[in-house]
Amino acid sequence: MNQRRLLIRIIPIAIAALVVFFQYASSEKVTNEAGRSARLALSPEEEKALGLQSYQQVLQESRLVESGPEYELVKRVAQRLAGATGPAAKTFDWRVSLVDSPQINAFCLPGGKIVVYTGILPVAKTEAGLATVMGHEMAHATLRHGSERLLQQKATQTLMTGAQASLGDMSYEQQRAVMVAIGAGAKYGVQLPFGREHESEADKIGLFYMARAGYDPRESVAFWQRMSEATAGSGKPPEFMSTHPSDSTRIAQLKELIPQALPEYERALGR
Repeated sequence: MNQRRLLIRIIPIAIAALVVFFQYASSEKVTNEAGRSARLALSPEEEKALGLQSYQQVLQESRLVESGPEYELVKRVAQRLAGATGPAAKTFDWRVSLVDSPQINAFCLPGGKIVVYTGILPVAKTEAGLATVMGHEMAHATLRHGSERLLQQKATQTLMTGAQASLGDMSYEQQRAVMVAIGAGAKYGVQLPFGREHESEADKIGLFYMARAGYDPRESVAFWQRMSEATAGSGKPPEFMSTHPSDSTRIAQLKELIPQALPEYERALGR
């Protein structure tokens, strides 16, 4: 490879790497509630604004349940869990909405905007089961996982752009083959493991939230077992191809964490 072609390869990648360095160097650095150092793309104020905007859009597009026993249940669990969160949520404006939908789902947006779908209530089955999934989703917000993923996505896209620019002397077919290989490496080597780490962190912190709120953390295992049964046959990919741990991995991790959470539960009960 002559010097000119070598420069064509190196310069775009070097520029992209430099941009990524400045993206990370200028980003907010925090130690999250799980004890891990994280870099974030957005300020807390920006996160809250985006979370509120998304929440309002969901409410506009959904059929809400605003009274009745299911609504009261969701509201009660949200209030108890919100009271069990730590300093990371001290400025959150917690709100919860129940959406009439068969989706087996719930989520919490940045800033504390929680949405629960009625389809998940039969799977939750008990108040502690509902606290398991709601605590998990609330932990994603308090751990600021969305902002962390956004920074990673920006960095990955910058590096991919640099890599593509370095292939300018190749044919379209060659460029496409190389970019597909690089994209697969980024996806399976970085993005998916990163997502699974976030899920495991949310499981851990959510488990402590439910314990502090007076919900038996041992019920988390029963919930995820029911969730596994409810989603069986849905074509879940193998763990290495997913942003989520497998059900068996998640349950095993929770079983290891439960002895740490039980003292929090005992204190919540005043024992």
